[in-house]
Amino acid sequence: MIDIFEVFRQAQRPLSLTELATAARMPKSSCHAIVGALIARGYLYSLERPRALYPTQRLLDVAHDIVAGDPFLEHVVPRLEELRDASTETVILGKRQGERVVYLQVLEGLHPIRYSASPGDLKPLHSSAIGKALLGAQKEAALRSWAAEQNLARVTTATICDPDRLVADVLQSRQAGFFQTRGENVDDVWAIAAFFQAGRETLAIGLAGPKHRMQDSVLPCAQQLVTTCSLVARQFKNL
Repeated sequence: MIDIFEVFRQAQRPLSLTELATAARMPKSSCHAIVGALIARGYLYSLERPRALYPTQRLLDVAHDIVAGDPFLEHVVPRLEELRDASTETVILGKRQGERVVYLQVLEGLHPIRYSASPGDLKPLHSSAIGKALLGAQKEAALRSWAAEQNLARVTTATICDPDRLVADVLQSRQAGFFQTRGENVDDVWAIAAFFQAGRETLAIGLAGPKHRMQDSVLPCAQQLVTTCSLVARQFKNL
């Protein structure tokens, strides 16, 4: 069912049942059944000329209601906004989900040229700054065990694919108090991240931007980032 909405997101126009089934890579009969259920629940409406389908605003309303009850965003977003405004770079809140990072919130930077991402994006642990931060939140034995079992895929030419090098990088970063990637997940994008505890959950905040700006501002940005994580963690302790 989610595939249906992803197709509309890409197409940005009404689609026939045949177009929808083809783009979603599902049998037309299965697509017809899903579409029928979505129309019945008010998530899609049909057009007669041309005969096509398009989502209603119901999904947006449901999403807004869900986000309003998010256990993290209410407490974190004001701090993320302060960090974005102070650094002028893109700020991201992320959490580990299995063997990847899921972005929970993204506040894009204030420059025309900036790192762009969306909530729900999934990134590798070993090549993203937030991923490294979440790996660094583990005990060293758990980190080494995890790294030894992984096939660390090369995302860019700068990605660290050797387990020993990755462990050394994460441990060194933990001592520094923040974690960093230099074009390891996206070419010419540098990022820093730090983790914090929110109750029993471990989350991380990342800050990313183009190399030409970030390479001269890593340390001041890192200070702002670490302060933000400390403030957010303190908020959750007081809840």
